[in-house]
Amino acid sequence: MIEEFIEVGVVKELYRFPVKSMRGEALTEAFGYWHGFQGDRRYAFVRSENRSGFPWLTGRETPQILQFTPRYTDPSDIENSPVEVELPDGRILPIDSTELNQELANAYGKPVNLIKIGRGAFDSQVISIMSTATVSELSTMIGTAVTPLRFRQNIIIDPFDDQPFVEERWLDSSLVFGSEADGLRIRLNRRIQRCVMINIDPETSEKETAVLKTVAQARDNCAGVHSSTERPGMIRIGDVVKLVRM
Repeated sequence: MIEEFIEVGVVKELYRFPVKSMRGEALTEAFGYWHGFQGDRRYAFVRSENRSGFPWLTGRETPQILQFTPRYTDPSDIENSPVEVELPDGRILPIDSTELNQELANAYGKPVNLIKIGRGAFDSQVISIMSTATVSELSTMIGTAVTPLRFRQNIIIDPFDDQPFVEERWLDSSLVFGSEADGLRIRLNRRIQRCVMINIDPETSEKETAVLKTVAQARDNCAGVHSSTERPGMIRIGDVVKLVRM
């Protein structure tokens, strides 16, 4: 079967989130593997008393966690790199430090524990996509300027046709990034169901209920799309994005 490659945009922004629900890290390039971007959501804090299927400590319970900024201290060796976290007051603590654990426990009001997950602490699928046109349209619909970081996406694409929610038209197709043989290839599977996390401003931790309300009423509670890896590889800002059709 012959594949057709259609250029549909360029990669505008890339993000990974070393610690679930903490601040994201802007990248110029990333390696996408079967379990998502290398280093993405590999750590999480869990609520020690919680026995549900969703034990994570997130911005739902502690909005200020979005102001904690994690980073890998050795970006050249992500798999083995220590992680440090910069607190809102400027202190920098190792991720496994007692002091950081106590800061988060105090914010939550109950004990928490750190875990490291080799396959990542994903709510659903491993790589998420949104277009700049979608972000712009959502800002207009909500009446408040929003940024891609509010939606915690991995890949932000600047589409050539500039149509909002164009990524939804690409569902059940594949995307290939760049012209090199090592380029990442992903499969777009389904729309992303949203929760109260998108109400939280990633810069201030303030809540704006109009965000989720608008997405729920106007977009069936969905924004952005989930994807899975079809071929591990590199993705870089500026890469041409090719839609693959049979």
